[in-house]
Amino acid sequence: MEIQPEIPAFVKALSNADRLRVIGALTLKPTTAKEIAENLSLFPDVALAHLASLSQYGIVIEQDGVWQLAVQSNQSKLPETYAPELNEKARRVLAAYVNEDGSLKQIPMRAGKLQVILNYIVEAFPFGLIYTEKEVNMIIRRFHLDTSGLRRDLVDRGMLARKSDGSQYWRPV
Repeated sequence: MEIQPEIPAFVKALSNADRLRVIGALTLKPTTAKEIAENLSLFPDVALAHLASLSQYGIVIEQDGVWQLAVQSNQSKLPETYAPELNEKARRVLAAYVNEDGSLKQIPMRAGKLQVILNYIVEAFPFGLIYTEKEVNMIIRRFHLDTSGLRRDLVDRGMLARKSDGSQYWRPV
């Protein structure tokens, strides 16, 4: 199993906190690069660089100076948007712990709620790919800064497997 070269670059595009903030701002409404820079307290050239990076992977598009997410959702409630197949209890956990941009507000302490969150995170790891620890951390950082804790939880619960030396991770079938 060999990792596809496009995936780490795409993950890298989403691993930057400011880019995630840009995506979050664009979930609210389409807007100009200048407005994004002002709203997020970024330099205009930095905001434009983030938009260009996100555009390269088809995450955002620009038309007549206005940026928007490439795929706009008419659904505004997180539970249905992220997990229409889940039961009501799991959707309530996601609604309580997941921000609109997909990042975690906090990591739940209760085992049942943590399991729902880990099920949500593990979906970012397609089957059949091998990841380095750095790549795993980049993907998890998209959700929360506690990459080591979440990575350990995923491995301890058998949701991610790894070599004993930690050099390779994968999602077991």
